[in-house]
Amino acid sequence: MTKPFTLGNEFEDEDPSHLKKSKIISSLKEKFDFENSHLRPPSSKEKGILAKCFGYFAPEQAKELGIYPYFKEVQEIDGCHVVIDGKKAISVATNNYLGLAQEPRVVEAGRDALEKFGIGCTGSRFLNGTFNLHKTLERELSSFLNREDAIVMSTGFQANQGTIACLLGRRDVAFSDRENHASIYEGCSVAPGKTVRYYHNDMDHLEYYLKKYSDVEGKIIITDSVFSMSGDIANLPAIVKLAKDYGASVMVDEAHGLGVLGENGRGIASYYNVEDEIDIYMGTFSKSLGSIGGFISAKSKIIEFIRHKASAFIFTAALPPASVAGVIAGLDIMINEPERISRLRENTAYIKRGFFDMGFQVNNNSIPIVPIKIGEEALTLYMNRLLFDDGIFAGVAVSPVVPHLNAMIRTSYTSVHDQEDLDKVLDSFRRLGTKLGIIPKE
Repeated sequence: MTKPFTLGNEFEDEDPSHLKKSKIISSLKEKFDFENSHLRPPSSKEKGILAKCFGYFAPEQAKELGIYPYFKEVQEIDGCHVVIDGKKAISVATNNYLGLAQEPRVVEAGRDALEKFGIGCTGSRFLNGTFNLHKTLERELSSFLNREDAIVMSTGFQANQGTIACLLGRRDVAFSDRENHASIYEGCSVAPGKTVRYYHNDMDHLEYYLKKYSDVEGKIIITDSVFSMSGDIANLPAIVKLAKDYGASVMVDEAHGLGVLGENGRGIASYYNVEDEIDIYMGTFSKSLGSIGGFISAKSKIIEFIRHKASAFIFTAALPPASVAGVIAGLDIMINEPERISRLRENTAYIKRGFFDMGFQVNNNSIPIVPIKIGEEALTLYMNRLLFDDGIFAGVAVSPVVPHLNAMIRTSYTSVHDQEDLDKVLDSFRRLGTKLGIIPKE
């Protein structure tokens, strides 16, 4: 393998920081131009629909330079600490907000279910794949959220896609925030109805569209409660008011809100006290509850319709018993050990204050998603590599996941990070941010 690309010492004394950053970016782009590297024409011998695959070079170029950030193999994990390529690192790339993924009681519940039921259901929920564990979890979710019913699906992606696809009829209109999760986009795209996308968290733009389609009877506003890349919180009180004013239903994706905010971690709808105004509550098990799967909770008639109409539910194998049992145990722990949520909020406040003090712009909220915007894609990939070299395993988002020149290091935090972990993260970002001219010297 080619030795990882490393900048020389010629940039060490550049000042001011923005000039230093500009020169570093220029040097990096001589080696790796992220925006254009995948645009090379394919070989003339490659034709047809697959030709584009053979002309796509960005991943291999990034790998040659040692700045490819994806598909790292985690060999060991202990809370927020991982081993990757034999190297120990603090993970700030996890959504395991409450530390339940490796919690002994959760693991034991999964093990018991594994021994009793085996590793899979070998069929869909619609036919042979509904075990008593699935029904137990659905009842407990309904009780926890104070709703009539719930349906458990194999992934959060399918929960969104399947629900939207079967509800959004040919004459209906969905109003979707432009930063909603890809699963919402997919659900809207396969549904026969129309979707309009309003500017991110822009209530004036949402109202403009609601007015435009005021004569349409079937309207639904769909939004993430917490946006997974930015960590922004949706303006649910305003959305609920607009929905009432214009006769629209409301669907909220609480994937990153569940276990983070609200009473007992019930989500942002609980935090804003608008739970009764939300028609469809979507959540996942792959964040705070530490497993995999998704669910929809709503009135019984809505859930019954989804059970019999959602293709993503009907034609997918059921969630494995061990995963379901683990979620049941995790939900019980989340409800009965509120100190986990309290620690998560304390850690979030501490890390955000640290980033803000060193010059990074961060959201002033209690969401443990803390994106560090770098801007230039090549510089972002390089900084991410340096962080890993320094023992910090972080996520990275580049276009088209985020807009061009809005690349970011996406960090997220848990209740099991301790202050030593957080201080190590802050120290690495401070040193590397200064080295690359991203933040000024103190």
